[in-house]
Amino acid sequence: MAGNSSRKGAIRASKKGPSAGTGGKNKKRLSGKGPTPKAEDRPYHAAAKRKKAAEKKATRTPAARSTSPRATTMSRATPTRAPRGDRPRGEIVAGRNAVLEALREAVPATELLVARSIDVDDRVAESLKLALHLGLPIREAHRAEVEGISPNSQGIVLAIKPYQYSSFEEIMQRAKYPALVVALDGVTDPRNLGAIVRSAAAFGAAGVLMTERRAAAMTASAWKASAGAAARMPIAQVTNLARTIDAAKKEGLFVVGLDGESEDMISSMKVAAEPIMVVVGSEGKGLARLTREKCDLVISIPISASTESLNASVATSIALFHIDQARRKG
Repeated sequence: MAGNSSRKGAIRASKKGPSAGTGGKNKKRLSGKGPTPKAEDRPYHAAAKRKKAAEKKATRTPAARSTSPRATTMSRATPTRAPRGDRPRGEIVAGRNAVLEALREAVPATELLVARSIDVDDRVAESLKLALHLGLPIREAHRAEVEGISPNSQGIVLAIKPYQYSSFEEIMQRAKYPALVVALDGVTDPRNLGAIVRSAAAFGAAGVLMTERRAAAMTASAWKASAGAAARMPIAQVTNLARTIDAAKKEGLFVVGLDGESEDMISSMKVAAEPIMVVVGSEGKGLARLTREKCDLVISIPISASTESLNASVATSIALFHIDQARRKG
């Protein structure tokens, strides 16, 4: 059949070998088009449109941006984003008023942490400005992270540096004759501690001593109450006040305790011109029994019968003033 013969011929023709090539005419068709462009580089892709919109927003003129003082302060702060879970070290001061007060008093800090998209009011704006002036690092974090550090943060947190305490030996090396040292026997209110440090600096004391346990430490509250005096006044923590009193006596200091129950009035103190350690008791219990026994003299400050007692910091200020006046007259 004609069809069969044609089919056989086609088979035989295929066995003769490959047909002739195109002579390179279609070479361009065989070359690839290169790697697939990124989505943001494809003009009609949604990612490319988002990229274009972001670039347009970034290149807006300064006049198109907010020029309010609050926005300007925030933009100048240029906070860096904090890694998730990176909790600031040291003591934490949280809340807009507390942070602002600490920065106004130049409390030594390590960083200012601000919640992302925070509502910048006058307090936040001033805090950012003060942090910039102090050269303090400003970091930005998600609001949930800031609230995780302190639930009442109001979107802003200040990390305080640990206070660098001195020692009794260093204080005595610094002291000038006649030495004046203040020792605290269990003062627990940090505001009282700060106020005592301030008074000690005002009346020329060489330093302040306090116990490590069951007593206030140099926190942000104490630093603020000292009105900056903590930056100039050496403060030491001691493990045992009784042993420190013994060491003070060996250094030639006359140890005077303040106690409202004493019958000896401050006016009868005749050793004001001598090297003195003034020992102040706690707000509630006063001097501990052992501390009182270690004192060379225990005095009280006369007050009205209607007043139960004096605040620890107030009593210290009066005693230091009396000593200072006696030394000026001498």
